[in-house]
Amino acid sequence: MSDDKTGSNQMWGGRFAEGPSSIMREINASIPFDKALWRQDIRASKAHVAMLGAQGIVAPADAVTISDGLDKVAAEYEVSGVPENWDLEDIHMTTESRLAELVGPVAGRLHTARSRNDQVATDFRLWVRDACDAALAGLEALQKALVTRAGEHAHSIMPGFTHLQTAQPVTLGHHLMAYYEMARRDVSRFTDARARMNQSPLGSAALAGTGFPIDRFATAAALDFDKPTSNSLDSVSDRDFALDYLMAAAQTALHLSRLAEEFIIWASQPFGFVTLPDSLSTGSSIMPQKKNPDAAELVRGHAGRIIGSLTSLMITMKGLPLAYSKDMQDDKPPVFEAASLLTLCLAAMTGMVESTRFRTDRMRKAAELGYATATDLADWLVRQANIPFREAHHITGAAVKLAESKGVALDQLSLDELRAIDARIDEGVFPALSVEASVASRASHGGTAPVEVEKRVAEARAALGL
Repeated sequence: MSDDKTGSNQMWGGRFAEGPSSIMREINASIPFDKALWRQDIRASKAHVAMLGAQGIVAPADAVTISDGLDKVAAEYEVSGVPENWDLEDIHMTTESRLAELVGPVAGRLHTARSRNDQVATDFRLWVRDACDAALAGLEALQKALVTRAGEHAHSIMPGFTHLQTAQPVTLGHHLMAYYEMARRDVSRFTDARARMNQSPLGSAALAGTGFPIDRFATAAALDFDKPTSNSLDSVSDRDFALDYLMAAAQTALHLSRLAEEFIIWASQPFGFVTLPDSLSTGSSIMPQKKNPDAAELVRGHAGRIIGSLTSLMITMKGLPLAYSKDMQDDKPPVFEAASLLTLCLAAMTGMVESTRFRTDRMRKAAELGYATATDLADWLVRQANIPFREAHHITGAAVKLAESKGVALDQLSLDELRAIDARIDEGVFPALSVEASVASRASHGGTAPVEVEKRVAEARAALGL
């Protein structure tokens, strides 16, 4: 393939006699994806030129001309989108080039005392900060949905599982509040990440700072950062903020995937615990009876892509020396993809929690037939008959075996049948064997008893302003 010798890239200046080859042009261009940063790029540029004017580095009239020109560029982008001219490489050159067309040579003063290195670090940090805010809003909506449905079902009994085997009865409200707790931790991770990234790299220039008398505190304040970053080398080469976002996104995706898996299992015919909303399900092209939980399955699948985005950026960054390397141009696609997928996943699971019909009759029946109160029988033998737990465990196992052979719940065995297993059992055992008594007895802090679930729901509602 021959080199493209149509002329030098004017944005690079006179250092290069020839333009890049077509291969280099294609591999070097980031405008197809970093155009997503245009709002942040305009905002940061306006803060920068305002500071240059205030410091007397650029004439105040020129600063106003540049700022007004940037507003015009933004208005064009808003209406028509960002043009993709690969010769201009990225959003920064694209914007500056259009600015020059609008206001003339004075546009060249905009880049005084900054580099594309600190420019992109600032733009990207602003974008990721906005992505954190979006994730927090999505998580709040999910939490509200979970808490609302948990309050409706504080007394609804279902089997609790370990190893996907019936273990002990719990309430559906308690089960849903477990996911509220996961989401609460996700909120804390995004909140921490946002606070940690809220420092401005602008003014670090290429890597060493600048000799111009700039005011980095002014630009930081204009962009709602807490303060400027403290080391210019770190400022232009740091992508911890993007990794922090992806780590929080990956953990959130894991939680959403677990919740999605619950709905997938519960919607299957052997369980039949839920009827999923039509709006988040699909049919089969050949089997008319099918109602597929496709939205939940895609949430489960998207978790893998979000985790992959985290892995991708970690591997990109793992061996880079200070300061900037072109590898870091690949920092944005995984973050953009993860943020888009996370937004969809949060919305899908929020809608599913809000709109699913819980079939509590089937849940309760499954809890009864799964011998979920076996532990309660063992506990009763320990408390009332003073039997060591290991012996009580053995006696209970025999009772479960008998109930299973008869196809009945434990509390449907007769007293004579239970006494035939162990004579120390008396009629006082039966109140302990109902699923209602079982969940009511788990009244320790954080337990599944309805009274405890209602306390946790009330706390959550207060925290969420419901």
